[in-house]
Amino acid sequence: MIDVGNELGLPSYLFLTSGAAFLGLMLYIPTRHDRVSTEFSESDPEFLIPGFINPVPPRVLPSAVFNKDGGYAAYLKLAKRFRDTKGIIVNTLLELESHAISSLCEDQTPPIYTVGPVIDAKGEAQNKLGSPGSHSKNNNIMTWLDDQDPSSVVFLCFGSMGTFGAPQLREIAQALERSGHGFLWSIRLPPTATPQRKAENPEEEMLPDGFIERTRGKGMVFGWAPQAEVLAHKAIGGFVSHCGWNSIMESLWNGVPLVTWPMSAEQQLNAFTMVRELGVAVEMRLDYRRGGDLVMADEIERAVRSVMVSDSDVREKVKEIGEKSQKALVEGGSSFNMVGRLMEDMLVNV
Repeated sequence: MIDVGNELGLPSYLFLTSGAAFLGLMLYIPTRHDRVSTEFSESDPEFLIPGFINPVPPRVLPSAVFNKDGGYAAYLKLAKRFRDTKGIIVNTLLELESHAISSLCEDQTPPIYTVGPVIDAKGEAQNKLGSPGSHSKNNNIMTWLDDQDPSSVVFLCFGSMGTFGAPQLREIAQALERSGHGFLWSIRLPPTATPQRKAENPEEEMLPDGFIERTRGKGMVFGWAPQAEVLAHKAIGGFVSHCGWNSIMESLWNGVPLVTWPMSAEQQLNAFTMVRELGVAVEMRLDYRRGGDLVMADEIERAVRSVMVSDSDVREKVKEIGEKSQKALVEGGSSFNMVGRLMEDMLVNV
């Protein structure tokens, strides 16, 4: 598309739906390739990437960069074109990733415009995409949350692709029951795991015997979740997440601290950034990948208890970032001003 734009005399801009840390990795890949000329290896030592304060362990990089059969080549090809754009628009805010942004701006990159958080804050688009009958289920969820104490419920949701088999679901169930905290748990089942007979709530059939009865009133289990709407509710005190960037932005916007359980794509790098770089998440796993080893109930329980501590440093930092993210979008805020600058630059480039 950049080539098409050049032929037509139109400037090309890239909108990056991930954060500045991931942008740092993409800009680093061609520089590294000029020196190493091969894909990454999990046995590589930790290395410094522009935009990161801490050395980055290879185990938190996207799986594709280790792939000899086209994955690494695709990333390299894309990354090289980043610098051919007139500007890179990033779904983040300056106050969240200030070190990464300032480091990247020192490099010979195109201008970087932080315009985030770009989110569906009220969940209107998510609700329209919900499954048939989801509206009444959403009402049940929100009514139940209305009856819970502020910051007393942990929310577990792993995105549209975040599925687990029965053994892992049972470990999560044990952890939640033992933690003693209220919970909302969105379970997406892999197609092959759905019970043979049609059940109204097939996810419940994968859980330990008696779990639903023992936790009735204390928690809710359901399929599709109105994530943005749930995270905005005062009852939510923590979020166990796959660390997709949209989920991170929604959680921070609402001042809800995260527990990191990445699955795929750049989610491991997101988790590393949130925990090690920014201190706005509780570390459970940084390098988990879909289909990996079983995460045991003890580990999950510890993370849930940790994220629900009312006066933790993480909670204070997240609350502060939530306030800053909302200020960034109003007139005079950093992202508001950046959109204005982007518009001016576009007009100049045209």
